[in-house]
Amino acid sequence: MNQDYIQPDPWSIIEGDFDVERVKSSESLFSIGNGVMGQRANFEEQYSGPSFQGSYIGGVYYPDKTKVGWWKNGYPEYFAKVLNAPNWIGINVFVNDEPLDLFNCVSVHNFTRELNMKEGYLSRSFKAILKNNIEIEVKATRFVSIVNNELGAIKFEVTPINQEAEVRFDPYLDGSITNTDANWEERFWQTLEVKADDQRGFMVSKTLKTEFHVGTYMESEIYKASEKQALTSNAKIDEDRISFSYKISAGKGESATIIKYAGYVTDMNHKRADLISSAASVLDEAKEKGFDQLKNEQKEAWAKIWEMADITISGDVKAQQGIRFNIFQLNQTYLGKDERLNIGPKGFTGEKYGGSTYWDTEAYCIPFYMATKDQKVARNLLSYRYNHLEKAKENASKLGFTNGAALYPMVTMNGEESHNEWEITFEEIHRNGAMVFAIYNYVRFTGDFSYIPEKGLEVMIAVARFWNQRANFSKKKDKYVILGVTGPNEYENNVNNNFYTNYIAKWCLNYCIESIEKVKSGYEDDYQRVMGLTGLNEGEIGSWKDVAENMYFPYSEEHGVYLQQDGFLDKELIPVADLKQRPINQKWSWDRILRSCYIKQADVLQGFYFFEDQFSKEDLEKHFDFYEPFTVHESSLSPCVHSIQAAVLGRMEQAYDFYVRTARLDLDDYNKEVEEGCHITSMAGTWMSIVEGFGGMRVIDDKLSFNPKIPEQWDSYSFKINFRDRILKVDVHPDHTNFSLEGDEALEILVNGENVNVETGETFKYSNDSM
Repeated sequence: MNQDYIQPDPWSIIEGDFDVERVKSSESLFSIGNGVMGQRANFEEQYSGPSFQGSYIGGVYYPDKTKVGWWKNGYPEYFAKVLNAPNWIGINVFVNDEPLDLFNCVSVHNFTRELNMKEGYLSRSFKAILKNNIEIEVKATRFVSIVNNELGAIKFEVTPINQEAEVRFDPYLDGSITNTDANWEERFWQTLEVKADDQRGFMVSKTLKTEFHVGTYMESEIYKASEKQALTSNAKIDEDRISFSYKISAGKGESATIIKYAGYVTDMNHKRADLISSAASVLDEAKEKGFDQLKNEQKEAWAKIWEMADITISGDVKAQQGIRFNIFQLNQTYLGKDERLNIGPKGFTGEKYGGSTYWDTEAYCIPFYMATKDQKVARNLLSYRYNHLEKAKENASKLGFTNGAALYPMVTMNGEESHNEWEITFEEIHRNGAMVFAIYNYVRFTGDFSYIPEKGLEVMIAVARFWNQRANFSKKKDKYVILGVTGPNEYENNVNNNFYTNYIAKWCLNYCIESIEKVKSGYEDDYQRVMGLTGLNEGEIGSWKDVAENMYFPYSEEHGVYLQQDGFLDKELIPVADLKQRPINQKWSWDRILRSCYIKQADVLQGFYFFEDQFSKEDLEKHFDFYEPFTVHESSLSPCVHSIQAAVLGRMEQAYDFYVRTARLDLDDYNKEVEEGCHITSMAGTWMSIVEGFGGMRVIDDKLSFNPKIPEQWDSYSFKINFRDRILKVDVHPDHTNFSLEGDEALEILVNGENVNVETGETFKYSNDSM
């Protein structure tokens, strides 16, 4: 049974009572971030119950030495850990010297926690009776600024209810933090300096091995009722910690409030010698503006994001809440301002998986960022991989590949492979194809072919060389085969001729050859530069053509479908509907899973999603009907692809069910693991489920194309698309669809195959009777 304690609300995630059993889940769901740093929704005050403490800084990592039972040549040296960074949110609270700790209170009531997605802040309020029988009311608000992405702010208010009391706030910085998933229980941080300057606290730390230097800082203001209090310096400094202590005598019903400004500055953006002075400058600006102005700036900044990125759904509050939660978390994770950063699968909500990027970015996230932001954001994501090309070549060379072949990592922080499971590291090579597909997808959507001669072609050639070497000729089949792989379905390892892997390899080779010809004819200088750099010649290209033209694809004449891999029909084909134990990844041995027919996520159907234009609708229907009944959807990336394809097939009830599953995957905790963090990258798939699934958006013949449908549960829905600097709003109703345009010139689009001209500043109404 899925969790259901999150209250339906169109703009907020709301928890209506306190339950120690779900604290860690809520810490994930109510996480906050600004694209550069973020944190789980841990309490500011001490909490002695089960909790998962987590604050994270984009791009800061530790190379935790790989831990395996038996070392194999080619294993990555380390697993890149997203680091739990020094804690800046801490404010211990005492009332008449009794600590506020919700785990140990006599009672907690009127508890409400809200993640306000519209304005970008986290709030919490409750009443509690402490062990000394004093009843208090607490109101806390916290945000990390997207205006100044090095700053966070907290307002924490305590009001005695049944008697006057002395309230003490002890704000602190703590550098003695650890990761929950450390392989060898090593310390990842070393504190270099802790100092106080009047009411300001500073801590400079560095990561061991990688030597990132981080300045953590804080300063507080204290109020009695609405009157600001004068403060005297009373810092307590330890090796890894600095704290202050402030006491206020509060009358019955009189509030005592602390406002804490804090955050991180790093040597990614400042000189190491200037970290403390840089932090002081952030504090100067924060104090000058004050909490209320900062919070209002946060509201205005989020309003600008929502103006473009929002999807509205009328008539289904839980569906509306789900899509906004997904869009909110995506923007909290990555805003596209720094090409050194990327989109980790847990974002700033947890540590699981490590690394800053998987193939999820290229396969699922780029469409969202292309369509809801300036195309430079998507270009930055492509440049991230271009900047790691030499590392990708090194990764391939460690596995025996030559001549500049590249294998992009499954998991990485700096371009090096840092995933330490052989069946993934060595075998899930389809990820290489996603790098090239992302380039194709970007060019198709933006019309910006210039990226290919400037950067993309070098990536494509290196990937083509990998596929050319990874395939080998089978005399028995008289075809090229690709052996010993793991496809997108990670419930099959070390299989031969995974359809999706073979198909994307063939496609990559052909697309690279096609792109070389375009660059040769239209970008002579770049062509000469790239050919000189790579040493590519016609003989090598001829070899690519031979492999692409003669690639083997397993096929069943009996079922009329491509087979997921050579041995798929040797399995016992029992549909998921007859499964007694779910989820199998928590109930079954790995041996049993590998021998089963069950599919973790879209595999063959992933190929049909990427290369939809190369298969007929009848082909899709046949493959969907064959494979979906064996799919357990135990990957967060699975429901969105199936939702899109069900919509293509006109199966709107099924498409809607898959949409709800992807939109509320974390809110309803379908996979029973949300306490480890949210599934950030799959959230882009939720956006795709609506825009590409229900809206039917594609790019066909250089035009936006739509085939809009609407679930019967909805009254209407709308979204915006930034297509080549023109913003098109699509508003779908049961009987008509409105198209309206912002920009300087009209836009010709396709609706159900018909050419439609949308004039700027006007609304075109398309009757759904025409569909």
